[in-house]
Parts: sequence; structure tokens; C-alpha cells
Amino acid sequence: MGAYRERLSVPVSWWIIAAAAVVTLFVITAVPAGTLAGTLVAGVALVLLLTFFIQYGGARVEVDAERFRAGRALIERAYLGEVEALTGDDARHAFGRDCDPKAYLLLRSYVRGAVRVEITDPRDPAPYWVIATRAPERLAAALSGNSVARS
Repeated sequence: MGAYRERLSVPVSWWIIAAAAVVTLFVITAVPAGTLAGTLVAGVALVLLLTFFIQYGGARVEVDAERFRAGRALIERAYLGEVEALTGDDARHAFGRDCDPKAYLLLRSYVRGAVRVEITDPRDPAPYWVIATRAPERLAAALSGNSVARS
């Protein structure tokens, strides 16, 4: 059985843009209202952005011998059916026009690949999961039990 672990962290470019936004907020507030007001506004913005980036980018995708975890969802591997690695348009369409509304999705806009996993548990309302991943082939192999992969 394959093992796999990935954290869907936000990209560095988002952190750079956030830092520029915080500095901009400081300047546009501090110039007319003073340094204290600028510091307060920038501080609040910094805390909000940090919280959002850490929570949004904290989604984990993990596969071990018994379970598959994607974000907050967890399922026993015994209930996994067909696994398909998706890239390019296939991945984009899986999250959009080809998506079943009952499917479980772990979508991250900055991640280009995905894996679709059929769910065979008759009690589970989701017919399949579509999980964003930076390494669709490695995750698919781990879920299929074909190799051990770590990222």
C-alpha cells in the first residue's frame, strides 16, 4: 500500500502580494491619519491575511495503509474504487462543468493537478472525491497501492 503526504500551501507569490498590500494599507492610512492609525490598520490586515493563508493553505492530503484524508474528510481505503490522475483541461473540467454536485471537492485554485477517486461506500452520499494535488500521478499511484510516494 502506498503512502503519500502533501500540504496544499499557498504559493510564495500570494505572500508577496499580501506583504505589498499590508505596506500599502499602512502608507495610505498613516499619511493622512498618523503612524498609529496606519500601524493598527496594517496590523489588522496582517493578522487577517495570515489567518486566511494558514487555514486555506493548511489543507493536507494524506494516504496511509488504512485511510485517505483530504482536508477535513477521511475515508477508509476499503471504500475507494477507481482512481484517475487529472491534469490540464481534465483537472479544470473535473472541478467545473463535469462535476457531480454531490461529489466531495478539495479545490485550491493555485494547484493545477487533481485526482478523482470513486467512493464505493453505499452510505456515503458522494459518488467520488476530486482532490487538488501538485503530484496527481504520485497520489493516484499511492491510492492504487502501486508505489510509495512522499512530497
